[in-house]
Amino acid sequence: MGINVDFRKRYYNKKSDKKRGKEATFTLDVQFKVGNELVVLFGRSGSGKTTTLQCISGLLEPNGGKMVVNDNVYFDCHNRINLPVQQRSLGYVFQNYALFPHMDVNKNIAYGLKGWPKEEKEERVREMLQMLQIDGLENNYPSQLSGGQKQRVALARALAPKPDILLLDEPFSALDMVVRMKLREKIKEIQRELGIPVLFITHNHVEAFTIADKVIIFYEGRVQQIGTPEEVFYHPKNKHVAELVGLSNIFEDTLVVNKEEASGTLTLKCGNLQVTADKPDCKIAERITWGIRPENLRILPLTDCSGKGENTFHACVKSVVNKGASRVLALEIKEHKNMLIAEIANQFFEDVNFKAGDECLARIEKGRIVIF
Repeated sequence: MGINVDFRKRYYNKKSDKKRGKEATFTLDVQFKVGNELVVLFGRSGSGKTTTLQCISGLLEPNGGKMVVNDNVYFDCHNRINLPVQQRSLGYVFQNYALFPHMDVNKNIAYGLKGWPKEEKEERVREMLQMLQIDGLENNYPSQLSGGQKQRVALARALAPKPDILLLDEPFSALDMVVRMKLREKIKEIQRELGIPVLFITHNHVEAFTIADKVIIFYEGRVQQIGTPEEVFYHPKNKHVAELVGLSNIFEDTLVVNKEEASGTLTLKCGNLQVTADKPDCKIAERITWGIRPENLRILPLTDCSGKGENTFHACVKSVVNKGASRVLALEIKEHKNMLIAEIANQFFEDVNFKAGDECLARIEKGRIVIF
């Protein structure tokens, strides 16, 4: 049970371009298989996430491939199968909710229950009102609801027909932080209760990390990596994934110049910058890319007695940005002119209180270096 997709969707500037055999301007080539779990599709705008949901739902037709949901073939180019939307057992929540403004909450939820006996329909609507905690609002119209209430109604409408799969396209993007937190917990609770696959698009790193059982990273129409949030965020497979998950300090074309066989400690050289790292499966003379997350850089005063420690460099603060809960510092390593981005929680930043122009020590924790 679950979702198994392997399809292609091509886009051209003009319809005639395809007939003339011109190369597509964008090709979505997607393969993944997931079970009854909450899966986040993560990537930049234009990478193919929404198009993937639209192809699964039947709103768009792929140019080739196959899609199977819970053993039901939704699309099979070879066998000329393409189920219409109404025959695909799925719920879809759009970014703008897409509620019918002329219908009250009751009628919006019941919209997908056409053909159900009246008593069963009324009972199912009551169940949805209770599940999404919107009972008492059944006679209200969308214009009378808050953003969070509209989102709950949209979820109730999508879930009412008991779908085999739930598709969510940035459902919380217009909501404030507190409402988002409550609804993301509700989504997790619903997924566990119903035991169906949920595909969830978000651009929010925190949301992706906290809500997902599995994350699928998209980049320019291709799936780059699939794994748990921990695997994807802390062990990215390539530069594209690393940048997407916030690993902003990336050094390409780095040479492995030495390796301590006993400990597996490597010496890496990128231009004039030399660091040590833990990665026993690399080899001497291998070319690699490495990075360090901003929160894994330690910033110390010049007077710190541990200033001559491993991977510790004399740096100059170029800028300081207050993010609310943390400060982000842009640093230049004085000897090598390399730039680093560090992020420090505000309660710790108060102890050092660096300003632009200050000099400091920047330490790269070797155990936190990511190599790919």
